[in-house]
Amino acid sequence: MTNVIKNITEHYKSAIGGDLSKYHCKEWNCDIYYRKTYPFKDEARVIELQAQGKTAEALVTGLVLKARRADGSKMFAESDVVTLMNEADPNVIVKVAAAINSAKLESNVETLAKE
Repeated sequence: MTNVIKNITEHYKSAIGGDLSKYHCKEWNCDIYYRKTYPFKDEARVIELQAQGKTAEALVTGLVLKARRADGSKMFAESDVVTLMNEADPNVIVKVAAAINSAKLESNVETLAKE
């Protein structure tokens, strides 16, 4: 492993292994935890759905992939995409997804501010 690859993987492990952030969803009466970053393979799934014009499904898939319990375990199963697409309030899904996805934006803004 080259030094650059080693640095890249150490940075990733640090970012993904850091503290979880919390969002309280009053409509669902639960706390939803999330990380600052996610594996690129998960992001790729969401990007692929967006590229196919499946924006709503991309949003729900991102939520299913990223939402966590306090212990870091996944909050939703892959099969929950169907339920969330058909039986959940879209306004709440958008609000929760925005909170989870803004973690990356805030992190990027903080990094840019330091530069």
